[in-house]
Amino acid sequence: MPQVKPSITIEGHAYFSDKTKELVKWMPSEGIAVIQHQDIDEMAAISFVQKNVKAVLNLSSSMSGQYPSSGTKQLLDANIPVFDVLNKQEFKDTFKQGCKLNIVDETMIWQGQSQLQRISPVLRYTDDVLDQKEKLAKQNLVHSLRAFTENTLSHAYREMDEILKTYDLPLIANTLRHRHVVVVTRGSGYIEDLRAIHGYIQEKKPVLIGVDGGADAIIECGYQPDIIFGDMDSVSEEALQSGANVVVHAYPNGYAPGLEVIKAHGLQAHLFPCFGTSEDAAQLLAYEAGAVLIVTLGSHTNMFDFLEKGRKGMGSTLLVRLKIGEKLVDAKGVRLLYPHHQVEKSGESTCILKTT
Repeated sequence: MPQVKPSITIEGHAYFSDKTKELVKWMPSEGIAVIQHQDIDEMAAISFVQKNVKAVLNLSSSMSGQYPSSGTKQLLDANIPVFDVLNKQEFKDTFKQGCKLNIVDETMIWQGQSQLQRISPVLRYTDDVLDQKEKLAKQNLVHSLRAFTENTLSHAYREMDEILKTYDLPLIANTLRHRHVVVVTRGSGYIEDLRAIHGYIQEKKPVLIGVDGGADAIIECGYQPDIIFGDMDSVSEEALQSGANVVVHAYPNGYAPGLEVIKAHGLQAHLFPCFGTSEDAAQLLAYEAGAVLIVTLGSHTNMFDFLEKGRKGMGSTLLVRLKIGEKLVDAKGVRLLYPHHQVEKSGESTCILKTT
């Protein structure tokens, strides 16, 4: 039998951005986050938990049922209610940043730009709703896997010439030659991955490359990035000012939107034109520069990772991994081989790594 929904009342000031990772940078703690984020992913959930938001309102489907997304359940486990707005366009058209918003059970009341009080129904995520969405995701899994595989192989075929060509490397690439390299992405399990290879980092002193927000992950866990690589869309000012060398990922034609971010901070950067994601390009840079070993950390490695990132395939990632071959080691799972390593958290976002 369906569970009886306990009554819920939420009051607070609401803040909206259609880019979740931008919203968490500037919205105040204990606000109500309003997002437009199909299938809330794990890292978005973690960022909202760290921000201590009162609730999450979504103008898209928090769980579409197309694949098993995990973020919504993580938010509910952290006692952060999640709602889908049903009158999406009306809400978006009349919304005002910082407006007071009340939610009582499955009804939302807010004061729009015209100061008139407005009312909209919302879908509240409960255990019953989660169960329904998870069953739907299982039903859709075969279709999602087939579509993802076809997209991956199609893009890999079209991009094959890119992986085979000779790359013009920036001067900073010389510092990677004959070195161990760790490429850090702020992805699922990055803290646990860093914990697992702490001894390796202490012994080998590898070059630490942070891919965009991965640079903040490196700093968060007590290290300093040597290189910050990416399109600079999610890296903090603190990381950019850390003294690390900066390499901006450019499109194959040389266009690099991330340079605007670097110029705005008065910094200098190297360019690396390359196909694929910034994560792919960082690994390829290390390989072409002559790195001895490339360790990926917090990286995207499977269909669910890529679907959560909003990509329908992983063609470039497949090609890069095929090219790098045995030089590539993924830190995921290493912690299962060395369970004696310990990790302690100091505050909400800082991890201190130790070995016993």
